[in-house]
Amino acid sequence: MTGRQGPALSRRSLIGAGLGISAAGLTAAGTGQALAAGSAGARDSSGPARGHAFLAAAMDAYPHHGRIRLTQSYTDQAGLFSTAFTYDNALAILAHLAARSPAGLTRAKALGDALLYAQAHDPAHDDGRLRQAYNTGPYTFYDGSLQPDGLVRADGTANVGTQFGFTGTAVGDMAWAGIALSALARRTGARRFLTGAVRIGEWIERTGRTDEPLGGYKFGVDGANQRLPFTSTEHNTDLVCLFGRLALLTGDRVWRERQARAETFVQRMWEPSGGFFYTGTNDGVTVNKSPIPEDTQTWTHLALDSRRHSRSLDWAVAELAVLDHSGRPNSTVPAGQSYEGVTFSSASLLANEDAPIADGQPKPDRNGVWFEGTAHLALALRDRGGRGDEARGRRLLASIEQAQDRLGGAQTVGGRELPARAGVVSASSPLDTGFGFGYYPYRHTGATAWYLMAAARFNPLTQQRA
Repeated sequence: MTGRQGPALSRRSLIGAGLGISAAGLTAAGTGQALAAGSAGARDSSGPARGHAFLAAAMDAYPHHGRIRLTQSYTDQAGLFSTAFTYDNALAILAHLAARSPAGLTRAKALGDALLYAQAHDPAHDDGRLRQAYNTGPYTFYDGSLQPDGLVRADGTANVGTQFGFTGTAVGDMAWAGIALSALARRTGARRFLTGAVRIGEWIERTGRTDEPLGGYKFGVDGANQRLPFTSTEHNTDLVCLFGRLALLTGDRVWRERQARAETFVQRMWEPSGGFFYTGTNDGVTVNKSPIPEDTQTWTHLALDSRRHSRSLDWAVAELAVLDHSGRPNSTVPAGQSYEGVTFSSASLLANEDAPIADGQPKPDRNGVWFEGTAHLALALRDRGGRGDEARGRRLLASIEQAQDRLGGAQTVGGRELPARAGVVSASSPLDTGFGFGYYPYRHTGATAWYLMAAARFNPLTQQRA
């Protein structure tokens, strides 16, 4: 995310777009108690067990549409139907591996094979790319048109998410898919997963490499296959991990040179006086200094493991901390509840609470908690292990677990009821990211996967992780 509004192909940019979502509707979603009245066994199960139950339900939502399937990213109430974002599915693979169980490994391999199928059966390209998102089950779109297929269309091609325009390919999404496939290769020894990860790395090298002054790898391509001008700190951080893993797994030294190029860009985004990383550049020449996002502070620690740069976590804790409760303007948190964590970016704290996030969307709550980011902050703090880090990380995890217990009730996936109190919502209340899109209280594969990795102390960005 490198521009004020960001490119159109952002995996996050269309969440809730044009769906007529109201604050009242979100409040109802947040306070529904149908799922809280589940069985005693569900009530007694641990937070991670219920998180994994959500991932399983989101993966198995369309049983009549083939064994090759992906995990639906958001509950049906988000209005994206069966959309399965590539990024979210990469996270789901890693969360399944973090469980270190036979069942988790089986699911991780199935999702990895689904990504490989999509890579090998793209309807227009045979160059190793994956698209931003796919359809994983049938639905009727808003214009009345039927989307009848699962991930595999009737002609055998992968079912790209064209209805929402999710047809571009971002370097960050590709990098996460490659990270997940490389983890599967290391865990299983299966050559096919490493081959898929290498194809991803080669696509990024061909498409993203830039010789602009700031260097690094650019954002990717849009749906028309036009190269995008942005260069993202987040994406290049992902590449530090991916290229490092490919160097280890293949023994090919060329990946070390590519890793160094990505890491040099990330280092150039460091602001030593403030102790944080900027978001990137729009033109390859000038550093974009606002807004400052949370993920460039946490992922850099997880990928670089640099004492010099670990102050970025302190910056996130101090500058992006929020506390959401029902007394806040536009909060959808039920009375008597409160949630702590971090927001998406410095701009989120300055959002105009008197105007909708976008047309047809609710007004934002400046103190809305971004649970995905809160989870990777908790993980990064636990990974750093400095004075007070473990206690702070556990407190953030407790807030996420309370959200799993109490927010997003009565939501469904593929029209099916979810296991009781399973899955973490994206945000405690409508949240304006400052990049032209928002997050909302819908249970989310990505947020749940990051929570599971944080709870398991599983760093997905270390080069050694399998």
